[in-house]
Amino acid sequence: MRKKQGPTKVFMPPRASSQLYSFESPKPPLSRAAVAGCFMAAVVIIGAIMIGTKSWLAFFSLEGLLIVVGGSIVASYMSFHSGDVKKALGSIGQMFHEPLSAHENLHQDMQTVISWARIVQSKGMRGLEEEVGEITDPFINYSLNIVVSNYSADDVRVMMETAADAYYERDTIPAQILGAMAGHAPAFGMVGTLVGMIIMLCNFNNDMSGMGAGLAVAFLSTLYGVVTARMVFIPAASKVMQQQDNVRFRNHLLTEGMVMLVAGKSPHYIHDRLNSFLRPEINDIFEATAQDRLLHRRNLARMAG
Repeated sequence: MRKKQGPTKVFMPPRASSQLYSFESPKPPLSRAAVAGCFMAAVVIIGAIMIGTKSWLAFFSLEGLLIVVGGSIVASYMSFHSGDVKKALGSIGQMFHEPLSAHENLHQDMQTVISWARIVQSKGMRGLEEEVGEITDPFINYSLNIVVSNYSADDVRVMMETAADAYYERDTIPAQILGAMAGHAPAFGMVGTLVGMIIMLCNFNNDMSGMGAGLAVAFLSTLYGVVTARMVFIPAASKVMQQQDNVRFRNHLLTEGMVMLVAGKSPHYIHDRLNSFLRPEINDIFEATAQDRLLHRRNLARMAG
């Protein structure tokens, strides 16, 4: 039995060996469409180069890569917090994975909330606190904290919506950084072009053989800037935004479920209300039990009587 300190009740999951519910997300699988798209883009660009010329190694310039990629990363570190830049660079690999919390997977969260509603209906909030095992999802943990703290339904809605919006604002910062890097890359490509032109002009009178190296840096820097912006930074930022939009949608669904738990709604009512969050073609993926429907009808008859 956990001791309470003070008037505010804080949800502390028991250290039980059995875990009723888990909101841990598995490692996202690879996205076949993203991998295929990247492969096709590489085939199109490299294939066009190999068809047009036999000296395809001429399209590689270490100087141009250093100017474009290095300049974009350095400018990001100068503009944003270093920890956020590291997250943004790490999220580039996420564009090759499927996004989590997709609409088709929300029925598991619906089922969990409805299961909690059955516990609240039979044992009250105290029963919910005793039976729910350890939860690692920070948003769910925070939600259960305020659900069992005797707040009103309106207060729970305000606090959870604020938390959901704050999560979204923090977790979309990597997308903002990637978007900024997409703007930096073509600009540094122009810097590389100017550097290459200066190298070419400096060798114009002395060594004509140096003109080729200058022209390579000039044109390849612009090419690298456009390609990295359009094929790396922008797709990665879009994938991060898609993931966070899905997470925000899921958090709003859970917010609605938690509010109805506090309001004492029946599992059948919660099922029908949360079902409206799903797409019409999949909104019947989870059916309420016959017992829930029977209890709902009895409650309506009692209220009518």
